[in-house]
Amino acid sequence: MKKRTMQLLDLTLESPAANLALDEALLLRAAEPGMAGEVLRLWESTVPAIILGRSSRCDQEVDLSACQQRGIPVLRRCSGGASVVIGPGCLMYSLIVHYERQPQLRSITTAHDYVLDPLRRALSSLIPMVQRDGTSDLTLNGYKFSGNSLKCTSQSVLYHGTLLYDFPLSWISDLLLPAPRQPAYRESRDHANFVTNFPASRETLRHVLKNAWSADHELGDWPREITRRLQRDRYSCHNWNHRH
Repeated sequence: MKKRTMQLLDLTLESPAANLALDEALLLRAAEPGMAGEVLRLWESTVPAIILGRSSRCDQEVDLSACQQRGIPVLRRCSGGASVVIGPGCLMYSLIVHYERQPQLRSITTAHDYVLDPLRRALSSLIPMVQRDGTSDLTLNGYKFSGNSLKCTSQSVLYHGTLLYDFPLSWISDLLLPAPRQPAYRESRDHANFVTNFPASRETLRHVLKNAWSADHELGDWPREITRRLQRDRYSCHNWNHRH
């Protein structure tokens, strides 16, 4: 395994659509010559939003009427997995890793291990009961506080996820329908009896994430033009967000 040289981008843009666009833009830029370094991005949406998985069906996972009544946008990310609710109190992280540096991550199972094992260990230094459950969840006493998903290209992988720490958990029950696909450990629990907040502050979690990934160097520049194009042509478009 080659030595990790992680760069940090601690940046929240003006809208959920722009933030989703930046994640994909970082993945696309990783394919450019000389851009094979690893990046850790941290961000937190200032407004609530529903984020569908790439193949999620809106009508099966989201209470669209409740979202419309509250003015909450429903967007779609480029990675797989189920729908999530984000907003203040939900810290988001994104890792971009090039296969040139970590070729073993072409295996999806290995990619999950590469990210979630060190993340679990880092969080366990705060609360020792953190576990991995399902395909890519982190839990505390059987309650989920982190969901994660990935998007692969021919040259790199985007692995990103959520960390609930001070989130209004009732929003999840109010805005999402019962999950059509459930991991066995969920045991058919409804949202209210399945999710929890991790008992740590935002600053503590940011510190833990940066240390876990040795993200000691600020990313000098981020792909503004690619981000703007993706925001305009994909993440702000009804045809993308509501395509299923």
